[in-house]
Amino acid sequence: MNIYHGIEDLEPLPYAVVTSGTFDGVHLGHQKILSRLKEIASHNHGETVLITYWPHPRLVLYPDQNELKLLNTFEEKAGLLREQGIDHLLRIPFTKEFAALSSQEFIKRILVDKIGTKKLVIGYDHRFGKNREGSFEHLKKNAVTYGFEVEEIPKQEVDHVGVSSTKIRSALLSGNVETSNELLGRDYSITGRVVKGEKIGRMIGFPTANVEIDSQHKLIPADGAYAVLVTHSHTTYKGMLNIGYRPTVGGKVKTIEVNIFDFSQDIYGDSISIYFKYKIRDEVKFQDVETLKTQLAEDKKKALSLL
Repeated sequence: MNIYHGIEDLEPLPYAVVTSGTFDGVHLGHQKILSRLKEIASHNHGETVLITYWPHPRLVLYPDQNELKLLNTFEEKAGLLREQGIDHLLRIPFTKEFAALSSQEFIKRILVDKIGTKKLVIGYDHRFGKNREGSFEHLKKNAVTYGFEVEEIPKQEVDHVGVSSTKIRSALLSGNVETSNELLGRDYSITGRVVKGEKIGRMIGFPTANVEIDSQHKLIPADGAYAVLVTHSHTTYKGMLNIGYRPTVGGKVKTIEVNIFDFSQDIYGDSISIYFKYKIRDEVKFQDVETLKTQLAEDKKKALSLL
């Protein structure tokens, strides 16, 4: 998959089959659109193009009142789209100036002049251009003028899977990772760097890797203990993870700590990916460290059983 970080980097294609949107999560609903995109391209010996926007438009348009957390960093999204078999990913920097672009200008300057769109595929609720003025009807009207076809994925085609990025975010923020995974069509994951912690876990027999997430906008699931899979250097391990303030040991800041089972490597500074499978319990303040140790042993037993 080719990735372009601006419209100036992309040359017009002979037969471009295009879709556009934020595609946060690349969930099952998005995959319906991508599947149709690839089907059309295959039948016409064309190439698929996905236009996305970064930062997320809501983070730019409403910076003071928006605490939006995203299911993917751009790098994660790009990896998922590569797995889906998209040929070209065009990342358009979203600015207030770009937001002021009319739907007419968007069609002419980007879809026609820069990409050479022959077929445009959009979701049933897709809008584009200044004040979201562009609609399916608007696109159909201009498609004849500019020489491309437009197809809308019907509402029932997407709705029958009952999925949206908002539903997935809500599930994760309540700790319901099983529901989020079902809607995504895969396990929700976070990737971060292992940093030095206070080594309390090691002292009580459950050493943990403290994970620091680079993106401030990446959604972190609800506080609590989880059964997880951990990937490091292309090898996957079982583990249990805690998100929260560690009230039993007087923690003051939220941490993400994972106890990787049957693992003893020094991985400070390394990147690891964590895949959420099940929530085990909420975070609890125990009466003392010994009670915490007993609970952690039960958590490990439960995690191994679930995994």
